[in-house]
Amino acid sequence: MERPAWAPRSIDISVPSVSRIYDYYLGGSHNFEVDREAARKAMTHLPGLPKIMQANRAFMRRAVRHAVGTGIDQFLDIGSGIPTFGNVHEVAQAAHPGAHVVYVDHDPVAVAHSEAVLAGNENADVVAADLRKPQEILSSPQVERLIDLNRPVALLLVAILHFVEDADDPYGAVAQLRDALAPGSLLVLTHASYEGIPLPAERAEGAVDVYKDIRNPLIMRSRDEVARFFEGYDMVEPGLVPMPHWRPESAPEDEDPYAFAGFAGVGIAA
Repeated sequence: MERPAWAPRSIDISVPSVSRIYDYYLGGSHNFEVDREAARKAMTHLPGLPKIMQANRAFMRRAVRHAVGTGIDQFLDIGSGIPTFGNVHEVAQAAHPGAHVVYVDHDPVAVAHSEAVLAGNENADVVAADLRKPQEILSSPQVERLIDLNRPVALLLVAILHFVEDADDPYGAVAQLRDALAPGSLLVLTHASYEGIPLPAERAEGAVDVYKDIRNPLIMRSRDEVARFFEGYDMVEPGLVPMPHWRPESAPEDEDPYAFAGFAGVGIAA
């Protein structure tokens, strides 16, 4: 397999990557045949996966604009993935040119592309780190340079927590991040769930098995389990809801049925 110029030498391009599979679902070009093969296999069980990912991105953009509207000008996006059109920094800086954005991802391709996209943007940067190690993120030079933790921050955990198994204590990681943020900070979150998928759960499990096979288990949590991530936050209206129902800009009834799979919410730190 020929290695394209954009692929860091350190990565194994014969192994599928969650970030590159996500990029494929969104119509991106920074993925390999091994990623596309895994994505197509998952889609045989859950054909609406691209629609789910598009709904994630649309919610993220609405939530970022909401954050700017409340006066927040700092964004920490953990599990940011490979840059695609309508990234956090593009949305935030269009609404507030001085907004600061730090992306965090542990995928070398995602980090390399973020560095390329952000070249020359003094108010945005990327950290190679893992959500499961919050202190490494918070103490990174990039966060220390761009994020003032004494002022409100919008913390984005969009389509990332469902890749953290319970054994790795995702609730503890989110709590550590919450405790480091100033009152008035926002938690912006989406999470996969069997609830809302317009298919029997047994069929959707086939897609979950694909992620298990590539050693990136997809943890489908219930609404109550997702709500636990918001402990210490007051939910912003309309609460924890299917993605198209969170402050929609178009009629939710016009959305694809798959867009309603999983949950989205925004909380404000007390």
